[in-house]
Amino acid sequence: MKFFKNIFLFIVINIVTLSFSNISNSSEKNYYKDLITDWSRIFPDQNRNAAGPKFFKYIIDKDITYEDFIEYNKLYCAVSGSLIDPNSEPDFLLVKEKGTNQKICGNYYKCCVPCSCDIMKYSEVQKMKYQFNDGIKEFFVFTIKNPCNKEDFPNRVNKDYFCKGDKINSKQVFSLDDRVVIGLLHNGKSCKKDEIDFVKNHPITGRYCELRNNTPIENLQTGMGDIFIKLAR
Repeated sequence: MKFFKNIFLFIVINIVTLSFSNISNSSEKNYYKDLITDWSRIFPDQNRNAAGPKFFKYIIDKDITYEDFIEYNKLYCAVSGSLIDPNSEPDFLLVKEKGTNQKICGNYYKCCVPCSCDIMKYSEVQKMKYQFNDGIKEFFVFTIKNPCNKEDFPNRVNKDYFCKGDKINSKQVFSLDDRVVIGLLHNGKSCKKDEIDFVKNHPITGRYCELRNNTPIENLQTGMGDIFIKLAR
């Protein structure tokens, strides 16, 4: 009799555990689905060219935790404005810090290889603090110069997303020290020598990016072509 009671108790415990597991799984946030659902709110004209900053602004304005912020920022390309497959792996790269020229290493989620080259050459990182639901957090963000007074502002980018006159449009994008924040550098930190060597010797961030970054802008055929470069240079 005791044996059957133990078997029954074992079954009940497993059913309860499975039920809680299912509840937990069903309540997990689908960050990718959120971005797809709100696509038309983020891009009313459907033009996402070089509009990574629109994603960043949309995400940081949400009532979320720091973990949510991190997960959302894995799902778009800061250079192209394209969504990224949730199972994508980031590139490990380095970018100079604004003001110090210190090399900062970290992970960058991109839609395609050329975007890693473009973000290393044409952006800088800045340290930023922000209040999330679970407290104040500090992290590195990619930034570019205010592009709003450019005579050659790329015509395939919606200027209204970035600018109000010659000022950054703070209702559309997030700015830091009069620079446009275009995305998040994940796990950003000061580079160690072996990390710098890794980036320089990697077939993508090293050899390929050197070739791309030395190609005349009018001859670029891959990635965003010259669109982001014209915006950021």
